[in-house]
Amino acid sequence: MYDFAIIWDWIAFAVRWLHVITAMAWIGASFFFIALDLGLRKAPNMPHGVFGEEWQVHGGGFYHIQKYLVAPDNMPEHLIWHKWQSYITWVSGAALLMIVYWVGGELFLLDPNKAELSLWQGILISGGSLTIGWLAYDFMCKSKLGEHSTLLMLLLFVLLVFMAWGYNQIFTGRAALLHLGAFTASIMTGNVFFQIMPNQRIVVADLKAGRKPDAKYGKIAKLRSTHNNYLTLPVVFLMLSTHYPLSFGTQYSWIIASLIFLTGVTIRHYFNTMHATGKGPHWTWAVTVILMIIIAWLSTVPGQDTYEEAEARALTPHEQQYASADGFEDAYDVVLGNCSMCHAREPAWDGIRWAPKGVVLETQSDVARYAEQIFLHAGLSNAMPPPNAIATMTPENRKTIVAWVRNARTN
Repeated sequence: MYDFAIIWDWIAFAVRWLHVITAMAWIGASFFFIALDLGLRKAPNMPHGVFGEEWQVHGGGFYHIQKYLVAPDNMPEHLIWHKWQSYITWVSGAALLMIVYWVGGELFLLDPNKAELSLWQGILISGGSLTIGWLAYDFMCKSKLGEHSTLLMLLLFVLLVFMAWGYNQIFTGRAALLHLGAFTASIMTGNVFFQIMPNQRIVVADLKAGRKPDAKYGKIAKLRSTHNNYLTLPVVFLMLSTHYPLSFGTQYSWIIASLIFLTGVTIRHYFNTMHATGKGPHWTWAVTVILMIIIAWLSTVPGQDTYEEAEARALTPHEQQYASADGFEDAYDVVLGNCSMCHAREPAWDGIRWAPKGVVLETQSDVARYAEQIFLHAGLSNAMPPPNAIATMTPENRKTIVAWVRNARTN
């Protein structure tokens, strides 16, 4: 029978692929329109209502673009709405969160060293927390704070720092940073779905009814779009962070995540200023480099449990299922002999200072915790260990791993 683990892994791959594709489309459109808006220039004899225009060249053609501050006098027959990139990015991201961190919650979501939570409790916190950001942010935007954009952004930063710290208290390091990214992305998509698009629909409806649109709707949409622009780069970093244990494998990962939001501001400020004036403030690069040096320094502070602590910790029910299965002792010896020289708290392999992806495979609880990943990477496939790393992983060794995990599933 075709193993369901293979099907499930390919489903996760397909959803991740969709998520990356739509995210590129959303980010590309967002950056393009911000750059376009900042590069608009006044010109003589512009049509009524036109705020500015810009000429661009791409792919061998010239493009003449004009922006109406509110709306044209007559609604054009063909109007392109830029919304689906955002929606599908969020929906595919939510699906990927469920596939990886809810279904695989015992491994990727819950950290028994931080909080004793059942899987359903972790899922409830995971899903419920994503709504908090949008509700708090939207409330601030609609309050008097909405009239003070700088103060609003500072308060949003405080909220993000608090969530980074909170996620780090209960979830694994990689889950904490991933959830902070999803938390921020939910604010961004909420801006599109609940503010930008509805306000644009009001303008379109007014035009069709022969009424003069109110300029405030365009200003609201512009404010939310600008916020999204400054939040984009940190979200991309947080989504990629799960592949780099130096970003999430330290007790100060929540500070690293907080500083990344500041680098997003400095980098975007440089490019936004350059688009508007033709040159950017070079001090932003110095600040960004300093922030990245601090981040690199923080990443070297150990954040995982010691070998002795891992040995002393009682196994979770999930780990117990795999540790008590037939064939575990043999599989454990295979993993210890073929994987632990790299996947250790202090790797013995030359050139490796931290376990790849933060995965440690030394104690019985370690191996039991990562059973399904071992099954996919070293049992069903030859992905691990790397072919040039070690020569003792035989086909029989891989069969031992496969038999152990399948025995555990039937327990």
